[in-house]
Amino acid sequence: MGLPEKIKKLEDDIHKTQINKKTEHHIGLLRAKIAKLKADMEEQQSRKSGSRVGFDVKKSGDATVVLIGLPSVGKSTLLNRLTNAKSKVAAYQFTTLDVVPGVMDYEGARIQVLDLPGIIKGASSGKGLGKRVLAVARSADLILFIVDVFQPEARGLLERELRSTGIRADESPPNVVIEKVESGGISIASQVKLTKMTEGLIKDILRVYDVNGARVLIRQDVDDQQLVDVLSGNRVYVPSLTVMNKIDLVNAGFTTELTRKLPYRFVPVSAESDLNINALKAEIYRRLDFVRIYMRRRTGETDFEEPMVVRGGATIGDVCDKVHRGMKDEFRYAQVWGKSVKFGGQRVGMTHRLMDKDVLTIITR
Repeated sequence: MGLPEKIKKLEDDIHKTQINKKTEHHIGLLRAKIAKLKADMEEQQSRKSGSRVGFDVKKSGDATVVLIGLPSVGKSTLLNRLTNAKSKVAAYQFTTLDVVPGVMDYEGARIQVLDLPGIIKGASSGKGLGKRVLAVARSADLILFIVDVFQPEARGLLERELRSTGIRADESPPNVVIEKVESGGISIASQVKLTKMTEGLIKDILRVYDVNGARVLIRQDVDDQQLVDVLSGNRVYVPSLTVMNKIDLVNAGFTTELTRKLPYRFVPVSAESDLNINALKAEIYRRLDFVRIYMRRRTGETDFEEPMVVRGGATIGDVCDKVHRGMKDEFRYAQVWGKSVKFGGQRVGMTHRLMDKDVLTIITR
């Protein structure tokens, strides 16, 4: 029996099993086995092809945003509104057959925006250009789900396709540490009350992944799928923003009703009519959590015209890397004026974390 047949058999078993307290352990274990078999199948396919399938896109700018949506939802038109790109636009499906990059300049930040080919249901299983499209999203700093105002349910489909390739939109990595050991079996220490799994299920799932000796520290009440994510080790966690396009085709009451009914928040726009595009740019910038740093020369002159833009949580060392690759080797200390220090001109080291609108002087040897 091949891997696809084994997966199908386990999936059928899940569908036949009534979900209740008594079957939680059984279903959780089946899901873990399916995830392991799918990972093995993906690995086999990668070995056969010689490499993982994906578009070759070089990251540039201060951050990368990808546009993901069904065919013909207006991604190309939106890219052209947001950036200096000239993506081909037409009123038929699959106009974009490659990744089209553009650059959005906003508040001193240069943001790379990628228009990806439209994905369809089953994309994560290889339908259409799905696998190649979704592979690009793994390295994004922000995913924009582009949804047609008449197809708001597509947001769920897009997220499910991403999940199937190991991309977790708007989630944080599970707070679980697994340290493998040579002997002593599996010991579990939990700092929270476990309500979603028993210790027995945790141990059984670890054994599915050939982990027979380990110290497991659990700081979060996780379920079986989150534990599988930890064991897989190849999940990526990316924030997202949903864009509801073509609002020029409906009235304000229709949009208000969608806001009330839908389980997710969205930014309403019309790429075709250039409606609310500036508000979308502002929200993209906000979600990317940028920090503006003003560089001050040793002479005391500060450049307030062109701030250096870095991501939230950036350190002095990150700024050194951005200014010049060898600056860290010549670094002595830095002086900072702003919210991140107790007093103006405070001396700090490379690990100091900067805050928005800090003024920075780097002293080198």
